[in-house]
Amino acid sequence: MMKQLIVGDAEHELTITRRILERLPDEHMAWKPHEKSMTLGGLATHLINLLNWQAGILLSPELDMSTVSGRREALQKREDILAEYDANSAKIIKLLAECDEEKLGEEWTLRNGDYIILRQPRAIALRSFGLSHMVHHRAQLGVYLRLLDIPVPGLYGPSADEGSK
Repeated sequence: MMKQLIVGDAEHELTITRRILERLPDEHMAWKPHEKSMTLGGLATHLINLLNWQAGILLSPELDMSTVSGRREALQKREDILAEYDANSAKIIKLLAECDEEKLGEEWTLRNGDYIILRQPRAIALRSFGLSHMVHHRAQLGVYLRLLDIPVPGLYGPSADEGSK
């Protein structure tokens, strides 16, 4: 049952995250709403990085943030973002299909060197550190689109731009 829930959740969140990415305007990829914010392209690229971390949850017993290389250069074209997002999403779904309940229940650790950030079953780590983290940044992208006056797609129902259809 745990696998069925996590697979369904992942498939749903990956699908609706793509709907936001489909709206990215190439001409605004360097735009950011505040000096402390990521650029639009940087935030979209971060979503791709989160998929890599989700794969890491399924492939390794831990992720050590002290060994993760520096911030990746932001992608600047929607087409490139979608291509990499689609490839990484397919990888996550494949890895989940290959996972059994036992592996999903195994302990997974997020650390920064010797400091343990979290230690929990793999399925919970995937949901919290992986999917919920992605949902958070996807919501930020929705705000960016709104501020740029780009119609925001409905994700869990119609958006203010789509009305009730």
